[in-house]
Amino acid sequence: MSAEEFRKHGKQVIDWIADYMAGIESYPVRSQVRPGDIRAALPECAPEQGEPFDQILADLERIIMPGVTHWQHPNFFAYFPANTSGPGILGDLLSSGLGVQGMIWATSPACTELETVVVDWLADLLGLPRHWRTDARGGGVIEDSASSGSLVALLAALHRAGRARNTLYVSSQTHSSLEKAAIIAGVAKENVRIVDVDPDPLAMRPGHLAELIAQDLRDGYTPTMVCATIGTTSTTAIDPVRRIGELCAEHGIWLHVDAAYAGVAAVCEELRWINDGVAEFVDSYVTDPHKWLLTNFDCTVLWVADRAPLIEALSVLPEYLRNAATESGEVIDYRDWQIPLGRRFRSLKLWAVLRWYGAEGLREHIRTGVALADELAGWVAEHDDFALLEHHPFGLVCFRPLWPERSVADAEAATISLLDRLNDSGDIYLSHTKIDGRTTLRVAIGAPATTHDHVLTAWRRINAEYRALRA
Repeated sequence: MSAEEFRKHGKQVIDWIADYMAGIESYPVRSQVRPGDIRAALPECAPEQGEPFDQILADLERIIMPGVTHWQHPNFFAYFPANTSGPGILGDLLSSGLGVQGMIWATSPACTELETVVVDWLADLLGLPRHWRTDARGGGVIEDSASSGSLVALLAALHRAGRARNTLYVSSQTHSSLEKAAIIAGVAKENVRIVDVDPDPLAMRPGHLAELIAQDLRDGYTPTMVCATIGTTSTTAIDPVRRIGELCAEHGIWLHVDAAYAGVAAVCEELRWINDGVAEFVDSYVTDPHKWLLTNFDCTVLWVADRAPLIEALSVLPEYLRNAATESGEVIDYRDWQIPLGRRFRSLKLWAVLRWYGAEGLREHIRTGVALADELAGWVAEHDDFALLEHHPFGLVCFRPLWPERSVADAEAATISLLDRLNDSGDIYLSHTKIDGRTTLRVAIGAPATTHDHVLTAWRRINAEYRALRA
């Protein structure tokens, strides 16, 4: 593809994306295809001869788009948002155009140094500790996901603790990626301890954690890492980081915080209470700008309070990567902060988002989501036919329909039927969780295009389908 061909078709693609963003409400929220439909519509083999780009775009419309679930749709409420934005998309395009492989500083100094700047900017915007900055003893790195960030943190914790019957402590509400991280890192599944949670708001119980740690010490295990969550996936419960941190400090245990969804909310000063205890006790912390901070996937930031255990755990320097800058010790080589060697220029899109919106624009986005969730929670609380989970500090609202005079089993079946009817319609898309064994609806608000009218329409649709099922 020549430069002129790229210019022509690049403009077509930008126009296509702009039209898509402007007309996204014309699509059903959830894909309506059946398993295998997309594969069946595609040729069995790659083309022998090249094809015009116009034909590629035509097949995108004809074959691919029917199989897309539209995460940016204003009626997408199923999962935590996966925000995209104009500046984020353009930053990603610039990254693709440059084609940088930023594995070490020497392979592209700007790739590394811009990343150190934007993760420091973000730490400041979220009110995180100064010693987590890359110009201090800690530092931040952009990973592909919170799952990878948590795995990296676990490897650093294992390195610091030494390999000796290591144990990991999570709750029933901790993201499943922590259990997977334990498997990958070689921590036996039976050495992953499940800490009890309080019934409301399903937060980890420090008292039970203390009992588990004490028992493991008596039995000759090495308590290695505790994962506390700020904003659990199921219900956005917040573990008591300060009390957990005090226990970890007493026993020299690495404290990792998974704030994948909710951490970015601290860009608003009124929400910085979520970080109570973080500065004093936390060793590592992940949050995802690609969820609720208008930066398209993939963009997770992992911070560590002390970078030394991380680098010592992951640093491997083959001869072909040796260079004067690395040997000088004056630069950061981010290959030592992640699992793969290679890395993209992800900081460009985060840089573009931070500069385009500024702190003020980011705060407005978060506050809008919180305000809309508060509105929805208010409507649910006032309705006699639904039970609200009172804990809703962010953009997620959880509630379940009540089915008077039905058995528990019948009520469960009715709730699943309600969810299926709503999602099959293509008008809105919700998900569910289970609380005390009861199926509970989750409405996650946070798409940039979602407004009061969208949330109100969704609530009215839920009510209408509920009444239809009760009739």
